[in-house]
Amino acid sequence: MSGNKKNQNQVKQNHQNIAEVQIDELLRAEVLSEALPYIRDFAGETFVIKYGGSAIGTNNGFETFIKNICLLKSIGINIVIVHGGGPQINKMLERLGIESEFVDGLRITDAQSIEIVETVLCGQINKFIVEKISKHGCKAIGVSGKDYDLMKAERLSATYKKNNNPNSKVEELVNLGFVGKPSFVNTEFFGVVDELDFIPVIAPIATGEDGYTYNMNADTVAGAIAVAISARKLILLSDTDGVLDSGGKTISSLKQEAALNLITSGTVKGGMIPKLETAIAAVENGVTSAHIINGLKPHALIIEVLTKSGGGTMIEQ
Repeated sequence: MSGNKKNQNQVKQNHQNIAEVQIDELLRAEVLSEALPYIRDFAGETFVIKYGGSAIGTNNGFETFIKNICLLKSIGINIVIVHGGGPQINKMLERLGIESEFVDGLRITDAQSIEIVETVLCGQINKFIVEKISKHGCKAIGVSGKDYDLMKAERLSATYKKNNNPNSKVEELVNLGFVGKPSFVNTEFFGVVDELDFIPVIAPIATGEDGYTYNMNADTVAGAIAVAISARKLILLSDTDGVLDSGGKTISSLKQEAALNLITSGTVKGGMIPKLETAIAAVENGVTSAHIINGLKPHALIIEVLTKSGGGTMIEQ
C-alpha cells in the first residue's frame, strides 16, 4: 500500500474516532439533561437501598454501584444502605459442613448458624462495603441492628404447604429458628447520621426482647426502615432484572393489587416473594415508590432513578 493510501486510511479512521467520541459526548449530554429534573426533585429526599449479597464483589458492577451511591449523595440525596449476604453465608456454612434449608426464601437458622451469620454479615460484608464507599470519597458508618439500639427483632414463623404440594389446602407451621422480623426502628439514629453527612451501612441483625440474636431478611429490614423514616424510595438490588411475568419477561411497573396477585397466583416464587411483599408493604405505608432492579448491571441504580426508561420493576400506589 502506498504512503498516500495509508495516510488517507489513517485520516478516515481519525475522523471516525472523532465522530464516535462526539456521539458519545452527545449521549452523555442527553442523559444529564434528562436527569436534571429528577436531581431537582430528589434533592433532600432519602433513598433506602438494599444491596443483595449475590451482587457484592462479583464484578465491576459493585464498583459502579459504589460510584453511583457517591454520585447520588453528592447531588443531595440522603442514602441508607441495607445489605444482604446469602451467598457468602452459604459458602461459610458449606465450608463448616453445615447444611442450609430454606422456606419461601427464608433461611432456617439454628443456634450454631446464627453465630456464623452474624460473623459474615457484620464482620466481613459490612466492613467491606464501608471501606469501598470511603475509598470513593464518601463518609460511611457500618452498623447492625444491635448498635445504638437501632432495631429490635421479633421471632418469625412461616407456613408451608403439606408435603411441599402447592395444591394442598393443608399448611404446616415451620420453626425458622433464630430468624426474625423488625419490630422497632430507632429513627433518631438516621437524623444524626444525616447531620454528620454519613451513609449508614446496615447489617440485618438485631436482638429480640428475649435477648436472642436474630437474622432478618435484608429486604424486609430495608422496607421497615424506609417506612419508619418516610423515605421517598425503597430500592431493592439483587441479581435479577426485576419481577418477571409467567413468560419470563421483566414487568416495568406494577400497582399494589397486581403485584399481590403475582404472589397468590404462584407466578412469583422463592426469594422474590419477600422482595415483592416488602415493596407492596412499603408503598402501602407511605413510601412513594419501591423498585426491584439488577445490581449486577452497570449503572443500574442511576438508570432506574434518574432516567424515564428505568431498568427494573417499579411498584407504586
